Amino acid sequence: MTATTLFYIIIAIICIDFLIDKLLDALNAKHYNDAIPEELTDVYNEEDYKKSQQYKTTNYKFGIITSSFSLVLTLAFLSLDGFEFVDNIARNYSDNPIIIALIFFGIIMLGSDILGTPFSYYQTFVIEERFGFNKTTKATFVMDKIKGLLMTVIIGGGILALIIWFYEITGTHFWLYAWALVAAFTIFTNMFYARLIVPLFNKQTPLEAGLLRDQISTYANSVGFHLDKIFIIDGSKRSTKANAYFSGFGSEKRVTLYDTLVNDLDTEEIVAVLAHEVGHYKKKHIIFNLMASLLLTGLTLYILSIFISNPLLSNALGVETASFHVGLIAFGLLYSPISEITGFVMNHFSRKFEYQADDYAKNTYKAEPLISSLKKLSKNSLSNLTPHPAYVWVHYSHPTLLQRVRNLRK
Repeated sequence: MTATTLFYIIIAIICIDFLIDKLLDALNAKHYNDAIPEELTDVYNEEDYKKSQQYKTTNYKFGIITSSFSLVLTLAFLSLDGFEFVDNIARNYSDNPIIIALIFFGIIMLGSDILGTPFSYYQTFVIEERFGFNKTTKATFVMDKIKGLLMTVIIGGGILALIIWFYEITGTHFWLYAWALVAAFTIFTNMFYARLIVPLFNKQTPLEAGLLRDQISTYANSVGFHLDKIFIIDGSKRSTKANAYFSGFGSEKRVTLYDTLVNDLDTEEIVAVLAHEVGHYKKKHIIFNLMASLLLTGLTLYILSIFISNPLLSNALGVETASFHVGLIAFGLLYSPISEITGFVMNHFSRKFEYQADDYAKNTYKAEPLISSLKKLSKNSLSNLTPHPAYVWVHYSHPTLLQRVRNLRK
């Protein structure tokens, strides 16, 4: 196989992925005006349903613009040997492969972020603002960008530097050391995400004593679940949309409730949502997802180790001097179909786990408060009640609201 052939394979993968994605979006958009299923007629009144349809349509059209722009930019960058241009800039500053790689990815990351920021700004301050979701100030938007970039530079740059160092020292066996590094980092962040990362972006406060905390404690004790770390996060500083999540293991396990969730739901509904989260923990879903993620990472790194030394990868992107960092990008583009397949599989398991967590909440607490909470959350986020089945299969990590309601009422 020649570098030219591999180049056209990469172009084909990018274009086919774009076409499939747009086809699924179009199929989904055709269902925006479907009649609401009987079980969900109490979610929206006529005015809110029209608003949800407008919200979905606006995001659909905006998605076509952003993804088309990204496609054209990517194809132009590849066709005009953009990676060779950036690689030459990086090589002007150093002969060290680690420093070259850091400069190379730094330029690409910064350029991508600069080009993507106007779209992100429009999404936040025009679309989300128009439909009453946005609570982000321009100062918060800028600070989030800066913090995100700093974290990417420090954490992402540090991990990349270590992986390249492993490659320079051990050759094709680098994948074992890289896997161990990524595994340790993943486990660490799973343990301490809420303690170390979240405070950089949000304020967390312990749930104060009162009826809600008493009800949560009563439920947790009834299922033998020790839980003394319940936090409220100020999600309302960015959006009116609500959420709740479980994080950590052992003594670090905690439940975090968005303040918007606490404001939108009554006590029984909040406890039902928490029972669902406890179900994930009790059913070992968190452990399964972590282990599956680590195994997939190991497999990906192993396959990478087989091909990364082949100069064909770098040459296919128009870069004459073969390197680990350029080969990594080419490999990522070629590996994307496999990533899509593994994503489908993980989404299948995720939807299955959501049913199991719902069942756990129903069996250990009550079904109806969970149903009413799901309906309220769907209404408040103007979610799509009638998505196309193919779109659900590919993109949804959760069953649809209709599927969850029917399952809870079985």
